[in-house]
Amino acid sequence: MTPGQRTAIAQYLRTGEHDLLCLPWPGDVVTRSRHGAADLKDALVAEVNRRASRRPPPAPIAEVDLTDLTRRKVEPMVRGLFPRGEREAVLGLLARSVVVLTPATVGDVGQARWLGTAWRLANLYLRSIGARPLGPGAPDLVGISEETTCWVSSEYFRPNGRFEDFVVHEAAHVFHNCKRRTAGLPETRCREWLLDIAFGKRETFAYACEAYARIVELGETRAARLALVEELAAGRARRTSGSTATNT
Repeated sequence: MTPGQRTAIAQYLRTGEHDLLCLPWPGDVVTRSRHGAADLKDALVAEVNRRASRRPPPAPIAEVDLTDLTRRKVEPMVRGLFPRGEREAVLGLLARSVVVLTPATVGDVGQARWLGTAWRLANLYLRSIGARPLGPGAPDLVGISEETTCWVSSEYFRPNGRFEDFVVHEAAHVFHNCKRRTAGLPETRCREWLLDIAFGKRETFAYACEAYARIVELGETRAARLALVEELAAGRARRTSGSTATNT
């Protein structure tokens, strides 16, 4: 390995940034990109495993049928957003989309299509086991979606906020990342994606889906669900008020 390659790897591990052309690697642009990306991902997985080895083994998560769990969690959202004839295809796609990052699956971060995604996934896993992240700019995340794959932290199986469900949150992002034909649905020029969500509204949409799924799960009656909506709104109003007071 050349000094230039070692420098590029060190920069990537520390920041997640990399030269798109992978200039320190030999060959034409395609060969450089392929070999450079492979070396960067290999180094990333090795560094994650090295840091993880310094931590006590994480507590095993309860055995669960992840496909069945995911299907149950996303079903209210799918029923609310898709017509009856399309729901089963969408549910089947989402039910198979979730990967929980554990010691057994962390090596899969190298399968992410984008190097930036792989780096964020590595930090997500390191934080979930109490290990030091790769760099000061590492985001504090509990889930990441890429195309039709949703990676989530093992923190999902620990107590979380009353209206939080980051499996549903990440699954909601699949709708704007996935074309209809991928789910086996007919596609037209005007209907290419499962849902066409404006870029600037995608996080808001995912949070809304997350809250909706929790309200449906927690409330068995219409009255109970309305009470939950009021509880959610009151909690957010208090947070907004506190934030305003702090900023002034």
